[in-house]
Amino acid sequence: MEPHRPTRNETPLERDDRNFVELLQELRVIQTGVQILFAFLLTLAFTPRFPELDDVQRGTYVITLLLSALTAMLFTAPAVVHRALFRRGAKRRVVEVSAKLAATGLAVLGLALTGAVLLVVDFVLGRGYGVAVGAATLAACAALWIAVPWRVRHTHARANGHTAARQPDAGNRDVP
Repeated sequence: MEPHRPTRNETPLERDDRNFVELLQELRVIQTGVQILFAFLLTLAFTPRFPELDDVQRGTYVITLLLSALTAMLFTAPAVVHRALFRRGAKRRVVEVSAKLAATGLAVLGLALTGAVLLVVDFVLGRGYGVAVGAATLAACAALWIAVPWRVRHTHARANGHTAARQPDAGNRDVP
């Protein structure tokens, strides 16, 4: 017997619209943190203690600043893609590309957060602590953003009697 799967009474276009709105809501939540991180990094170079950074810390700073800028670009790109393809009948493609941009943005954000934590802890407590806490930050991002969703997905799939593999356009399921 097929398990009950909730469905929505919506057309594929309505589903694409809903998926895009949900994605933009997710990005709005994340964007504030990215902006704060980026602003912190931009102002850091103008603080009185910045000249005390050694070469490794300066390299970490520059890489982290660039990762933060790239993160902001990746998280704002879906709005740009939508604007460029507005009223061209490409909403499904906009949703697909935007979801990939957001996923890439999360990966880059994890690296930027790791770099920021590494830099600050290295400066305050020393290189060994900085590397250890930076590695722990990266592991926490991986656990919370990869392992937890994977586990929830597979637990949900088993509980509902189906595989966890995504079926992109089966019924009224969310896409992507």
